Amino acid sequence: MQNSNESAFPRTSGLMPTLRRFLRWLSTPHVFLSIIMLLIMFYMVIIPLYRMIMTTITVQDSDLRVLKDMEVGDFTWYHWVRMLTSQIAKIMTYEPLMHSLTISLGATVLALTIGGLMAWMVVRTDVPGKGIINILATVPYIMPSWTIAMAWTVLFKNQKSGGTPGLLEFVTGAATPDWLAYGPLPIIVSSGLHYYTFFFLFVSAALLSIDSSLEEAGELMGAGRWRVMRKITFPLVIPAIASGFIMTFSKTMGTFGGPNVLGVPVQYYTLSTMLRSNTSIGNYGDGFVLAIVLIMFAMVTILINQKLVGTRKSYETIGGRGFMAQKVKLRNYKVLFTVVVIIFEFIIAVLPLTLLIYSTLMLRSGNYSLSNLTLAHWIGRGDLSINSGEPGVLLNPRIWRGAWNSIRLSLFTAFFTAFFGIILGYSIVKGRGTRLSKLVEQMSFIPYVIPGIAFGAVYISMFTKPVGPIPALYGTFALLVVVSVAKHIPYSARSGVSAMLQVGKELEEAAALAGASPWQRFLRIIFPLTSTGFVSGFLLTFITTMRELSLIILLVTPTTAVLASMTMRYIENGNEQQADAVIILLIAIVLLGNFLISRFRGGSLKKGLGI
Repeated sequence: MQNSNESAFPRTSGLMPTLRRFLRWLSTPHVFLSIIMLLIMFYMVIIPLYRMIMTTITVQDSDLRVLKDMEVGDFTWYHWVRMLTSQIAKIMTYEPLMHSLTISLGATVLALTIGGLMAWMVVRTDVPGKGIINILATVPYIMPSWTIAMAWTVLFKNQKSGGTPGLLEFVTGAATPDWLAYGPLPIIVSSGLHYYTFFFLFVSAALLSIDSSLEEAGELMGAGRWRVMRKITFPLVIPAIASGFIMTFSKTMGTFGGPNVLGVPVQYYTLSTMLRSNTSIGNYGDGFVLAIVLIMFAMVTILINQKLVGTRKSYETIGGRGFMAQKVKLRNYKVLFTVVVIIFEFIIAVLPLTLLIYSTLMLRSGNYSLSNLTLAHWIGRGDLSINSGEPGVLLNPRIWRGAWNSIRLSLFTAFFTAFFGIILGYSIVKGRGTRLSKLVEQMSFIPYVIPGIAFGAVYISMFTKPVGPIPALYGTFALLVVVSVAKHIPYSARSGVSAMLQVGKELEEAAALAGASPWQRFLRIIFPLTSTGFVSGFLLTFITTMRELSLIILLVTPTTAVLASMTMRYIENGNEQQADAVIILLIAIVLLGNFLISRFRGGSLKKGLGI
């Protein structure tokens, strides 16, 4: 017995150093924060995805009318068979899928063409008025994605499809063709004109980093300007174009507002509008199958992008021999190009708002004469013949309650997201190269590949029932905050990493030697030095959440309605002027918030996107 005890003692003592090393590693600030963020993201992302998948392969209450011999919770492939191989699959899945792909590819190509050419003109030429062009280029992103779609109906709708004539038909007396009033073309154009901002920002940043001597070398070798652009400039900005492609394609693939305004009236359904139709009647199993299809296509797009970009070994354009960016001289065409670009941006950014404002002043839809102008939709006391008796926007308590919901949702989401972004940035950068750091970064990227409306569907499956000590959150304001924070974590992580990379580790080491605790180091050194990234992440999330619709359209209730969801409700009820007035109020709040937030610590939309 004595020998056995003596032999056991070394093994026990051998465990102590290992345990101490583990505890020392666990108590390291970036490791401790990484584990906390992993747990949070696991709860906010992985568990909802799991529960959504389980909903598609188990019997639900609504399925019992068909699956009469089964019980709730039993395993079944019913929803997958119904949505992928049955006779109804063509209408429910494959046609909406083709419509979504058509719109997404078309809008992405249009956005790339506009944003890329405009970025090249601003960065690579001596065109004047670059400040105005840059400002106007970001306005479409600030506006909700369906703003241009709503303005399109004011301008181009016809009596056959829209019930009342649009401005063009009213002025000319000739009905606009159906393909111009509703359907894929209007959705593609309105989406492309909204999302071209991504390509403009990303390509501008890439072009600024390219040494123009590379292009001059090509010209000296006898290559024409078009060949130089095709063989030298374009390949070097492929990563920026890929980033813009992913953001535009994924956003358009999951967008709800534009297809709902311009597609549903002519039964041109996309995956997002079909998903909403299924979940709105409680058919969650079928709806979640569509959500998973959306997610799978988004993931395939990401993988293709990584494969294409990864085929090149290097995109380095700045070396140690100096950097030169020479402008292309437009000579006598400078003024002409400036005027053309500004007019184009004016049409995209200002004309839609002008049309919507004019629409709010029309007493009756379809009559654009001056005699039909009124302020009833703004300050009307309530008339049963106008907007179903609801008072004007400025006197409507429901509208102001929706505005307050929008503002507080955006503020809560922006604060928590920006805070998590700094923590994620600290965890990823300080542990750079470790498996834990890579895992945290990959986990924070997952919401990025999930389209908004699909992500909202994930949270229906998660919070319709209690999860451990957490009660069912469906129908509560807290659920909107949770889903909004979870969806925007990738953007905050990106801005947090960008900000944290600028802070040298020797500053924190010096503070540690001086006896500062981890909390003191973070509060007095890390956060002040990265506050610009915090504000930029806050600004980006505030703007995005204020105008967000696809993410929350499945989750809002009458008590938690926000301005974005109220706009859609008014459109679907036929109260077009009321809807236009609400969207104008929403845009005004977003512009005011953008102005106030960007004044702090040099925050900007570009930094929030990690550019």
